[in-house]
Formats: sequence, C-alpha cells, structure tokens
Amino acid sequence: MQPSAVPELAHTHARPIHWVATATAVAGVVALSSVLQPDAATAAQPSGPRTQSAPAHAAPPDPAAVEFPLDCGPVEVVVKKKASGDLDGDGRPETVAVVHCDAPMGTPPDGVYVLTRGADGAEPRVVATLVDPKDRTNVDDFAVRDGEVTASLLGYSSADVPSCCPDVRESVKWRWENGAFVRSAPSAAKSV
Repeated sequence: MQPSAVPELAHTHARPIHWVATATAVAGVVALSSVLQPDAATAAQPSGPRTQSAPAHAAPPDPAAVEFPLDCGPVEVVVKKKASGDLDGDGRPETVAVVHCDAPMGTPPDGVYVLTRGADGAEPRVVATLVDPKDRTNVDDFAVRDGEVTASLLGYSSADVPSCCPDVRESVKWRWENGAFVRSAPSAAKSV
C-alpha cells in the first residue's frame, strides 16, 4: 500500500469531544431561539358594532341605483356626499348619502339617507332618513366612522332668515341602537 499524498486532517476523524461540542452548540441555538421570539401581535379590534363574518365580496350600496324619497320636480337628484361602513353590525356595509335637488338657484336643503341591500344581494334601498329636507338644513362636515354617522348641520334660527345664509350650526351623530338610529349631539353643540 502506498502512503497518501494528503496528510491526515484532525477533523476528518470524529472524536467524542467533537460530538460534545456540536451538541452544546445546537443546544445553545435552540435555547437562544426560544428566548428571542417576535413581539406579540397588537392588532386592535375596531370599536363600534361587533360584526359577524362579512362576505368578502360585500360591496356597499351604490346611491346611483336608489330612488330617494325626494320630489324634485323637473330637476335631478344630486348625491352631494356619500360614505360607507357597517352601521348595524351585520357584516355588510351600509351607505349613507347626502342628497338634494339640483336647484338652479338658492341653496336646496339636504336629506341624509341610509342605504342597504339584503343578504341575498338585492337592489339597494333606503332604510332610514336621518335628515329630512323638510327640516331646511344643509350638511357641512360628514363622515361614517366606528359604526357612527357624524355631521355638522347648518340651519336657521327662524323662518325670517334667508335661505342663502344659515345662521345655526349643530354637530350631531347617529348610532344604531335597538333596531333604530338614535340621534345625539354633544352638549352645547348648537351655535348661532
């Protein structure tokens, strides 16, 4: 037998000390990985109505597909503002629309309507009137957040105030409670 041209390397023959060192290193890695864990998840649930599992395809009702309870005569209905959210906690979004008649002159009063569609995906429909145009108010700020509808309403202190110039501002909100929208206003929310 001829001698090898390559000298014997120490690491090619495993000795018991090599196995002890390898086992110690692996144990150290396992112990360290159990200590160094990612932070706990901190996702917060939104406040507001609890929702059931929402269908992934649930689109909010489109105000353009709804006939509003307004008599505008020869002019069209205009959707001034709209916002959507799950107001009643059923997992399907509702749309809240601020609408008025497209009057050629003056400041037509706004109506605020809640739109929904059935679980079967039926055509959208008006299910609640939050502000009736007969109240002679206009909506300024408007939002749907955390299961609430909030708005600033511009109105009139008396019938003598011209329609062009509302002189009363009121901040209001609506929340779905016990099967109906309940209106509330922060204390001293009215200003003249």
